[in-house]
Amino acid sequence: MTGHQHEFEKLIAAMRPRLHRYCARMVGSTIDAEDIVQDACLKAAAAWHGEKLSNPDGWLFRIAHNTALDLLRRRRRAPVIENLENIEMVATSPAPDPQTATASIRTFLRLPPLQRSAVVMKDVLGHSLEEIAEVNRVSLPAAKSALQRGRTALRAFIDEPEEIELPILSDEMRTRLAAYVDGFRHGDFDAVRALLAEDVRLDLVSKLTREGKSEVGEYYGRYAACNQWAFEAGFVEGRPAMLVYDREVSLDQPAYFVVLSFSDGQVTTIHDFLFARYAVEGVRMQRLEER
Repeated sequence: MTGHQHEFEKLIAAMRPRLHRYCARMVGSTIDAEDIVQDACLKAAAAWHGEKLSNPDGWLFRIAHNTALDLLRRRRRAPVIENLENIEMVATSPAPDPQTATASIRTFLRLPPLQRSAVVMKDVLGHSLEEIAEVNRVSLPAAKSALQRGRTALRAFIDEPEEIELPILSDEMRTRLAAYVDGFRHGDFDAVRALLAEDVRLDLVSKLTREGKSEVGEYYGRYAACNQWAFEAGFVEGRPAMLVYDREVSLDQPAYFVVLSFSDGQVTTIHDFLFARYAVEGVRMQRLEER
């Protein structure tokens, strides 16, 4: 690895949690946010040629912002357009607002994209109005107005009860999910491997990817050799998941999670957030027994 490559890797490692916090609130999903961050990092790697950047953090945020908007456009099958008419110069507090900063990830999704970006950047991540304007390619008055309006709307949404849709899982899928987690609980990783599809794909988030039953099967060695973790079947943002608890910290609050996809009763994808525990912040998690 060259010095320039090492410098770029250090930048990505330092920025990844902040990029994830931003993207999760832009698209309303901590799981989708990690895919966006990964895509943004690949775009940044392709665009970066070792040159010195005057504002590397802002450059990365801009790439992640555009990648998040691309996802929103695909969801809506229409351009994401913000009405910037009648922008007012409004008095905006320079300090982050702690009330809006604690809103749930999905609550942010109720704001228009520019307001959402402004509130997340200012109140969650502590960026300046100038940085908000730069990332969104709008004027400073537009950034100020978006922040003020976004804060006002978000405070109203926070007071409303959040509707939580309970995931629907067939009895067969519940059995398969429980069997996968039981394999971890009892250290029976041969039983876990037996549940894998031949073309299963592993994403050990921010670390590595593996494809195929034989290669993915090797990943369980780390868990087999460690007694630190406790496991429970559940859901993350309505998706089947294994909730993982750190015995040395808390058996009430998961330390991280592993999101699973099934097809024909077999595990087809594994998204393991062991090395991306920042993704737990603000995410909706449920135990299987709570349904």
